Amino acid sequence: MVGAYRGLFDMPGVKGFVISGFFGRMPMSMLGIGIVLLISGLTDSYTTAGAVSATVSIAFAIAAPLSGRLADRFGQGRVLIPLVLVHGAALVGLMLCAGLGAPQWTLYATGVVVGAAAVSLGSMVRARWTHLLGRTPKLHTAFSFESVADEVIFVAGPAVVSALATGVNLYAGLIVALVSTVIGTLFFALQRGTEPPAGKVAGRSGSPITIPGVVLLCCVLLAMGAVFGSVDLITVAFAEEHHAKALSGALLASFAGGSMVSGLWYGARSWKLSLRGRFVRALVFFAVALTPIVLIGNLPLLGAALFVAGMAISPTIITGYSMIERLVPPHLLTEGMAWLSTSVGFGVALGAWAGGRMTDMFGASSAYGFSLGAALLAVVIGIGGSGLLRVSEAPSTA
Repeated sequence: MVGAYRGLFDMPGVKGFVISGFFGRMPMSMLGIGIVLLISGLTDSYTTAGAVSATVSIAFAIAAPLSGRLADRFGQGRVLIPLVLVHGAALVGLMLCAGLGAPQWTLYATGVVVGAAAVSLGSMVRARWTHLLGRTPKLHTAFSFESVADEVIFVAGPAVVSALATGVNLYAGLIVALVSTVIGTLFFALQRGTEPPAGKVAGRSGSPITIPGVVLLCCVLLAMGAVFGSVDLITVAFAEEHHAKALSGALLASFAGGSMVSGLWYGARSWKLSLRGRFVRALVFFAVALTPIVLIGNLPLLGAALFVAGMAISPTIITGYSMIERLVPPHLLTEGMAWLSTSVGFGVALGAWAGGRMTDMFGASSAYGFSLGAALLAVVIGIGGSGLLRVSEAPSTA
């Protein structure tokens, strides 16, 4: 398995953007749960915590395609530096408003800026890989590696922020997220040697979201995002119901851990099955494997079930990005990939809001029914529209 990844980092500049990109997007797994832990700890309301977290996610979802288009047009470095500085300042403002007991609307106002100024750094990292490798077998491996890196982030991030927020200080997890995203993104922006060339994209060039296959992928990932957002919040509440809130990060890490393991395996394989076939099968497995969480009443079994369900995440996400690379014109690639991020962001917002409402009304165990319903919806959309996902296949991996 290691052999498939050998030589991937030998090109000049690759290590620099991979490492800085990793730390720059580390907070994507920390921000949501960090806000939930902070707001719920100060207000004793998961509804408010979920709503503020959802506000951040919605703002990010709306702004991500715009930042992607700007990066395609003017270059990543020129866009990233001002955005990350505004994002950092807004996050400080959110923490101050929460800590000082400011009116509730200030949490939403600062949350909008936090989300709008957040960048889809994962999309920009993948755009760099595409620029360097083109449509070669190594691109599949690179996308798989990045998916694994994302899952490492989702394994480590929730555990770190939960441990800091519950064991050190409610603000500690968000402070670590702030430092990581600002420093990592600034260093990434300074890696100019691997940056895709900026192109002057005229308005008449259109947008990737007008491509039917892209719309379908976005709808599927919106439903999957609802699973992620609801599972994140409900799992925190589930652990608290069992008097083990500090273990919520470990449970969420189990979910991401399954995805990390499957991502390593998926990227090392040479596939004869089409991208469309792989995408649909991964969705079906995700829904089937997620079913047991609505029936489980103890922490160890929940962790095991989340690990198994997580094994379908990486193959779905990797395949989705691979299809975007084939569906979208090269000069709009960053924006195209950002649309996937924006769809997940909208889904996470919906899931966080619905998960908070369901938890407050019916309890955490019953609230997992929403997560399963969202997974089943992703399957229905993916299978029903799979005809739009017929794309050319890259050469198989050696």
